[in-house]
Amino acid sequence: MTTRTGPTTGSGTGPGTSTGAVDRAAADAASSLEDRRGTFHRYAPYALLGIGFVLSVATYDVIGMDRRGLYALLGLTAAALVLQLWWTRTERRSPGPTVASVLVYWIRWALSFGLAWINPFYAFFAATGYFDADRLLPRRLQRAGQLASAVVMAGSQAGGWPPRGAVGWAVFGGLIAVNMTLVIAVGHLQAQEDARAREQARTIQDLAETNAALQAAMDENAALHAQLLVQAREAGVADERRRLAAEIHDTIAQGLTGIIAQLQVVAGAPTLQVAREHLDRASDLARHSLGEARRSVHNLAPAALADATLADALKKTVAEWSARTGVRAEFTVTGTAEPLHDEIEATLLRIAEEALSNAARHAAATRLGVTLSFMAGEVTLDVRDDGRGFDPYAVSSRSSRTARSGNGGFGLDGMRARAERVAGDVTVESEPGGGTAVSARVPLVRHDR
Repeated sequence: MTTRTGPTTGSGTGPGTSTGAVDRAAADAASSLEDRRGTFHRYAPYALLGIGFVLSVATYDVIGMDRRGLYALLGLTAAALVLQLWWTRTERRSPGPTVASVLVYWIRWALSFGLAWINPFYAFFAATGYFDADRLLPRRLQRAGQLASAVVMAGSQAGGWPPRGAVGWAVFGGLIAVNMTLVIAVGHLQAQEDARAREQARTIQDLAETNAALQAAMDENAALHAQLLVQAREAGVADERRRLAAEIHDTIAQGLTGIIAQLQVVAGAPTLQVAREHLDRASDLARHSLGEARRSVHNLAPAALADATLADALKKTVAEWSARTGVRAEFTVTGTAEPLHDEIEATLLRIAEEALSNAARHAAATRLGVTLSFMAGEVTLDVRDDGRGFDPYAVSSRSSRTARSGNGGFGLDGMRARAERVAGDVTVESEPGGGTAVSARVPLVRHDR
């Protein structure tokens, strides 16, 4: 059977750490890809123009180019180089598509057409029209620009300009169709890739916004958690004051009242024997009140934690309890032990002391085990015995305090109240003849917080 009271709290690490790293990696990858594309578009025209020039010069004698054709080739190549240099500088300030980019595209096409007419190897330079159309031309002119580039490419592939005979023109037309088909297919794949890239960018942006919202929520929760701890501490102080006031009233104040009454009787005692009897009673009441006062002071601050960790204090407490009661008792620590907040340590030690006291008075156990467990976000203290047990549901709060705590302890309700002051809870599992297990769970609040 189980009774359970009090809230359960835990803590964990922020969720956005690994996701944030993935987001940054994806954003960096997208940025790197865009940088590589920019580098390709910036320097590829120079490389293709150079390839066409080198191959043309190398085949100067093979194709039988005259001196006039060579001069024209050199002049057009120089013009294409100057145009590209000017556009490389201009594009950084005003990237296309603009009026300037459209002019650059068509002037470069005209130069590539003239160069390919002189030497078909300049088809390499004409290929720049394929991958620059979407950057330099508006959407309505992109297909026209690609078709114009396909014309230059097809003429070069057909053997040079102009095509010769009907077969040459038929081959030229077929090559235009093949080139445009390839351009459209590649363009379609590129459009799909761009759509995926845009979707990925939107997803990354959404994840970044979600992570920012989660981080803000985590910061707010951390502030609320700190505020709740402060409020719980203040409420615990107030509860402890009320408990001490009630305890002083019920024990020390009543004892002093009894002593005064006995001394008043002594003052009017008819015989010395009667006076001694009342003096003895007053003395007994004074000793009892002194014991109650010492116990109340002891409950304020655990001396066992003054120069020891919680684990060491519990180990010593369990060992002393075992030596005093003759019951075999074992203490175990699981997880990685670490210093806890003073109030957390005091709460767990007091709960352990009360549980051991209850076991000594009422359990008639032969074995007892105490386990302190450090877990993610919480600390648990378990006290289990093999004693006679009891029925938690059959015991009311008042009778539980009386039956389980005897003369002055604060019992199960007191243990629960202590745990609740630090946002924890206490669970009791017991049944007649089946032993008792008391489990206290509190947040893992470190000493340096």
